[in-house]
Amino acid sequence: MNNRCISQENLNETGFSYTLSLINGKYKMTILYTLMEFGVVRFNEMKRYIGNISYKTLSVSLKELEADKLIHRKEYPQIPPKVEYSLTKRGKSLIPILDMMCEWGDNNRI
Repeated sequence: MNNRCISQENLNETGFSYTLSLINGKYKMTILYTLMEFGVVRFNEMKRYIGNISYKTLSVSLKELEADKLIHRKEYPQIPPKVEYSLTKRGKSLIPILDMMCEWGDNNRI
């Protein structure tokens, strides 16, 4: 029998909380889903695909995902600048979770 008491627990110390801290944000999961579906994506392609996201919000979200080592940013030294984004190995490890969320959404739409 489990004798855990909520008053002695701390949500911030759970794996759930850590995972949520990485993917939390209005567009982060959408960005990860986009990279999961299309592989390598350029900034403007992602902006067009997502739609209602500002350039600044997309840029900040991409920088945060890169800092958390979930996505890789590859910059090409050319004019005009060319930057491509893709999932890292760590980011790809989230694919089963994203797949399950997609499946759940497909099965539970009202």
